[in-house]
Amino acid sequence: MLADDETVVALVAEARSRGMDVVICALTTIEAVHARTDKARLRRLLSGLRVIPVGDEEAKAASALLMGVGLHGHTYAIDAAVAEAALRQQRPVVMLTSDTDDMAKLCGDRVRLVAV
Repeated sequence: MLADDETVVALVAEARSRGMDVVICALTTIEAVHARTDKARLRRLLSGLRVIPVGDEEAKAASALLMGVGLHGHTYAIDAAVAEAALRQQRPVVMLTSDTDDMAKLCGDRVRLVAV
């Protein structure tokens, strides 16, 4: 959404029109920020989403996901936290992601992945 990707904007609008929660893992905001990020725009976009925090219990569950599929936290920590947040949501869950391969490993068939 931050990049105004038409597909992502349309999918989020459709989810909202169906009364679905649109959530984002708090750690995803770290991946979205770079030197040219419009911070005001980011704040506006995030204000329209439910941001899922990552605490101790969530971190432990994300670590267990990593261990379960043989991935290392150094490389996949944020992916694991995002997957763990998705797995905690009421089903059905649809995840928009640019990394369907890793998310498929972490979420299995419990989350429908849409490549963006």
